[in-house]
Amino acid sequence: KLTSLLPSAVSHLYGFGLMDAEAMVMEAEKWTTVPRQHVCVESTDRQIKTIRPNSAVRSIYKASGCSDNPSRHVNYLEHVVVRITITHPRRGDLAIYLTSPSGTRSQLLANRLFDHSMEGFKNWEFMTIHCWGERAAGDWILEVYDTPSQLRNFKTPGKLKEWSLVLYGTSVQPYSPTNEFPKVERFRYSRVEDPTDDYGAEDYAGPCDPECSEVGCDGPGPDHCNDCLHYYYKLKNNTRVCVSSCPPGHYHADKKRCRKCAPNCESCFGSHGDQCLSCKYGYFLNEETSSCVTHCPDGSYQDTKKNLCRKCSENCKTCTEFHNCTECKDGLSLQGSRCSVSCEDGQFFNGQDCQPCHRFCATCAGAGADGCINCTEGYFMEDGRCVQSCSLSYYFDHSSENGYKSCKKCDTSCLTCNGPGFKNCTSCPSGYLLDLGMCQMGAICKDATEESWAEGGFCMLVKKNNLCQRKVLQQLCCKTCTFQG
Repeated sequence: KLTSLLPSAVSHLYGFGLMDAEAMVMEAEKWTTVPRQHVCVESTDRQIKTIRPNSAVRSIYKASGCSDNPSRHVNYLEHVVVRITITHPRRGDLAIYLTSPSGTRSQLLANRLFDHSMEGFKNWEFMTIHCWGERAAGDWILEVYDTPSQLRNFKTPGKLKEWSLVLYGTSVQPYSPTNEFPKVERFRYSRVEDPTDDYGAEDYAGPCDPECSEVGCDGPGPDHCNDCLHYYYKLKNNTRVCVSSCPPGHYHADKKRCRKCAPNCESCFGSHGDQCLSCKYGYFLNEETSSCVTHCPDGSYQDTKKNLCRKCSENCKTCTEFHNCTECKDGLSLQGSRCSVSCEDGQFFNGQDCQPCHRFCATCAGAGADGCINCTEGYFMEDGRCVQSCSLSYYFDHSSENGYKSCKKCDTSCLTCNGPGFKNCTSCPSGYLLDLGMCQMGAICKDATEESWAEGGFCMLVKKNNLCQRKVLQQLCCKTCTFQG
């Protein structure tokens, strides 16, 4: 059962219930015709929203009631038409609700078990009269719920393409002045409970809080309103407080009520943990489940700036950014930071299927000898190629990687070598001399002057002080430095 702004109960199944025919006839005898009906067509909201299975889409439209056009201005409502365009693989799984600015929630469409149509709704019109007599201007909320009733293709989610409002009503109050505002007693369902100060309805004559409606108040605060202008929420002592909008951590529920979100939600569209719209600090919104989590699930990564779980590339099991995979899904292997199809050893994936590697390759990333990652028995990896023996200026590396052997490049000072660094040369380039495994510059080994290597000369001092290793001094004192003794 829904309760609108008017003091009448209304049901989606039975309308306003049992009516008193005699009372209606007597009322008709003194009935005053309502003002001329106006029709206001609001602008179309064309923001496309994805409707995911087992979740809801919420769209808010701020209506003006065509207040800038006197001939179309609707201030007080009679009925509302909603025009909706939706694409969906099975429209019978959809339920649609509309909430008026005064908080009246109307069910426009219920789930239909036998509606298997894939056509969705194209500019389809739905109507409600549950907001009769309410003000037209303000925030209208459209909610679309997708509840799958049977197996269907979830890879093709529904989409809310566009929707608009057509408001029918009058620009002036259609009721007589005596009935314009019912007595306070008829609004007991929305009276503030347990006010903090003991004001009485009869003895308080001061101003009301701005958040109180025209019905009045029995005290000055927002917790003394007989009815709220916009929304209200309840304190722990069950006191109702009128507010202009729902505070953080609350959502607009039925009528004008603001209810609490789940503990981890910063904002939400329902009280359950899977109805979050944003999360508190330290939590991340999983958009697939509309829930706030401390750790994002496999296939997504944490966006710490927006507190969101964002999807990884489709082949990633875990990642740090969209294209930066750290672990791959089954059947795929990590190639750098990307995941690709995993083939058997001796094969590579060419984009369509697994193909054999070059005969030199034990494993490879592509065709040809240049695509080898590791080499077969009897071959060595040398600069991305598999060779039978190490080339000039390369040496055999005895410390094999992953069981595979390789050739490494000699130091730039060596022509050939038997190990890494400049002290493992076995021959030198032209113009250099080999000395204790090192290549030194100098075509003819002699000192700069004969006197310099005489007893007590400069080169003898260089040799005695173990300075021959310095290249410049080695060149000046080549003969002395290579002299044994």
